[in-house]
Amino acid sequence: MEKRLQKPAVVCLLALICCALWGSAFPCIKVGYEWFGIEGTGSQILFAGYRFFLAGVLTFVFGCILERRFLTMKRSSIPYILRQGLLQTTIQYFFFYVGLANTTGTKGSIINASNAFVSIVAAHFMIKSEKMTWKKGIGCLLGLAGVVVINLAPGAWGTGFSLKGEGMVFICTVAYGVSTVVLKIISNKESPMTITSYQILFGSVLLIIIGLALGGHVEGFTLKSTILLIYMALISAVAFSLWTLLLKYNPVGRVAIYGFTIPVFGVVLSAIFLGEQFVSLKNLSALILVSVGILIVNSTKSVTKNHTAPSK
Repeated sequence: MEKRLQKPAVVCLLALICCALWGSAFPCIKVGYEWFGIEGTGSQILFAGYRFFLAGVLTFVFGCILERRFLTMKRSSIPYILRQGLLQTTIQYFFFYVGLANTTGTKGSIINASNAFVSIVAAHFMIKSEKMTWKKGIGCLLGLAGVVVINLAPGAWGTGFSLKGEGMVFICTVAYGVSTVVLKIISNKESPMTITSYQILFGSVLLIIIGLALGGHVEGFTLKSTILLIYMALISAVAFSLWTLLLKYNPVGRVAIYGFTIPVFGVVLSAIFLGEQFVSLKNLSALILVSVGILIVNSTKSVTKNHTAPSK
């Protein structure tokens, strides 16, 4: 299992599946807001809480079936997993939903996509064996350039910088980038399914409490809207589980760099489901830039080794 999950082709395939699933969440969220009548920050956060709580439950059930046991945490692991849930689920998505409501989609996409760069930089300081190299730096810059290119549109950038908008999205980005490294560090404490299910459950409960405290409400539960919510929960359950598994057996940089493909998948899948044109020069250029960035990072000799020792 370990050697198989370290093969470049396997890492690429599974990481792209994760990013495609996360990319599909963009059109799903837009449709979900309409079908569930979501208005206001409180309702958005509550909606996110419902989605991730269901994702946590599904991950827990799948984990029990796959591992043929009732998923339990060692007492010593509880503080680490609760911290992961707070960082990766609660903080990330609280600031993401608040920030995205107060900035343009383009700005939010660019800032949020830089979490791959944040992960690689954070790993440099938090994990002794994963130092920043010029290849990693160039790969990240190319990936970010691809995200910028795919979001080029007249008026998409808006004007100015606000703490409630771009600032919130930036905090979300840093939280996720750091949480990726922390997840790598704690990946040996429990099985990937155990870590994923419990951190999502804990983080989602806090989101629900926050959403209710802000006066949020979610209505419009019908058969099709419920199916949509279940699919959105499956997105998180499957993607986070695979991502955690990849991080357990591979260096952070080798996995995190694929995060730059999320906006690309988001644009393409949004175009497919919303009936928009997506085959264009800028989209192909963005795909090429992101792909070259990924190849450069994965060509670094250091990523072929399995590094797991965190800095003391």
